[in-house]
Amino acid sequence: MTERKPPGVSFESWVDQQIRDAEEREDFSRLPGAGKPLPGGHDTAYDELWWVKQKMAREGLSVLPPTLALRKEAEDALEAAYAAPSETAARRITTEINVRITEVMLKPPPGPPLGKKPYDVEEVAREWRARHPS
Repeated sequence: MTERKPPGVSFESWVDQQIRDAEEREDFSRLPGAGKPLPGGHDTAYDELWWVKQKMAREGLSVLPPTLALRKEAEDALEAAYAAPSETAARRITTEINVRITEVMLKPPPGPPLGKKPYDVEEVAREWRARHPS
């Protein structure tokens, strides 16, 4: 933090002086990313919500409608069930996602239709056994 602008000095010249002083101290050369191009540089059009999108990406948030997010979650859950360490874990994962799918089928949220039905737990268990021979 720098000192306050002295009275009688124009704001522009005071700011210019602060920048020159920082350059002389080489404060700018030690910044992260110094000498590198800005992300999302010249190859993309300006997006006024760039900072919102970056924040959401850092926080792991999704901008998908709830049904599309659940569709992705269901596909991920099915893969997780097939990769589960035991048949019991595969059944648990499948049953948990089926509860979420059934809730959306009974009371659809706004957005596009889910386009999924609950998975057949026995079929997932059979497929798990086929993928994990003892």
